Amino acid sequence: MSKRPSLPVADAPVRPTVWDSPAMARRLRRRYAAERRFRLLGLAAVALSAAFLAFLLVTMVAQGIRGFTETTITLPIDLAAADLPIEPARVKGRSADLALAGAGLEDAVDTAATMRFGRDGADLLSPGAWLAVRDAIKADPAILRRTVTFTLPVASPFDVAAKGEGTPDAEQVVARLKAQGVLSTGWNWNFLTDADATDPTRVGIWGAAKGSLLTMLVTLALAFPIGVLAALYLEEYAPKNRWTDLIEVSINNLAAVPSIIFGLLGLAVFLNTFGLPRSAPLVGGLTLALMTMPVIVIAGRNAIKAVPPSIRDAALAVGASRVQVIFHHVLPLALPGILTGTIIGMARALGETAPLLMIGMRAFIAAPPRGLTDPSTVLPVQIFLWSDQVDRGFIEKTSAAIIVLLVFLLAMNGLAIYLRNRFETRW
Repeated sequence: MSKRPSLPVADAPVRPTVWDSPAMARRLRRRYAAERRFRLLGLAAVALSAAFLAFLLVTMVAQGIRGFTETTITLPIDLAAADLPIEPARVKGRSADLALAGAGLEDAVDTAATMRFGRDGADLLSPGAWLAVRDAIKADPAILRRTVTFTLPVASPFDVAAKGEGTPDAEQVVARLKAQGVLSTGWNWNFLTDADATDPTRVGIWGAAKGSLLTMLVTLALAFPIGVLAALYLEEYAPKNRWTDLIEVSINNLAAVPSIIFGLLGLAVFLNTFGLPRSAPLVGGLTLALMTMPVIVIAGRNAIKAVPPSIRDAALAVGASRVQVIFHHVLPLALPGILTGTIIGMARALGETAPLLMIGMRAFIAAPPRGLTDPSTVLPVQIFLWSDQVDRGFIEKTSAAIIVLLVFLLAMNGLAIYLRNRFETRW
């Protein structure tokens, strides 16, 4: 059959829809404008945060970099003419320090400075400058019979003036000494290897850094395994009843307790009850472990809860025991999340000061701790103590200590992030 020819159909008029109305166009414009404003506000917030962070880092580095340097003066000393009442053969062992101090070595150094630089020459030297001479004599007792040129640290006012922050009188003295070619500024290695001191030109950060390291080791050794095991029990074994709910609420509340409360707890339990040594890394680690443990438990429970139930069911289906399911399947998959909570808890513990002040870790410690029970301090407390000093030389040392604390924190977090990525598994 032949098809019937189609008849031309007149074009039907197009009816306007709601999307073409002026009101909808205005709504669309407002919505797009709101999205643009939201994007700009987010970008401004990120830029403002980055600006504050950059300002903080630049300020700390600009002030702290001077703390890693020292100003020294060249001083020739005729030790033979000083006629110290000590024989080179006696400059041995531990008794050498007392022998040299009793022999009038400090007075001999001050006399040499007065002869070289005038009446106020002894004031140019740091109070601990003679200790550098003592160490040189201990290293080579033969120098007691000849003239030796020493490089000694200058006093704090002249050290600050040499770095551009001193008084006009001190800056004039520094300019005169530089013109004579006896003054120089260089890297201060003793700051990284010594402990605290009363003289800002001789202070070091190693004592506080070692104390922080020992304290963090104790904290991690206690808080991590106990927190992970507690999280495993609460998620995998604990029955769902009122007691379990009470424990969960208590753990959540402990994570929000002010840190100084844990300091009071450590003072009452570890010091007053058990009689542990005051101001020791062991007590500091125990106190910070109590503070860090709830954070690790909460993060561990969330990470364990995020493991799919199908993995547990599959392991049980092939004959694995409950313990094998937990330690061979659940825990390895939850470990990245657990390590994230550990990073947060340890970073908080590293920067804490209040609980450690309560257990006595604010004492003046002139030697690095040799063990977990030796008196020590930590980096945040050391920064607090130096910031409270009157001498202007401690200002740059405080900023330098903050840089060391930031480097310590970045190194610890970097290691934890590496371990987290190392054990991360995607399913």
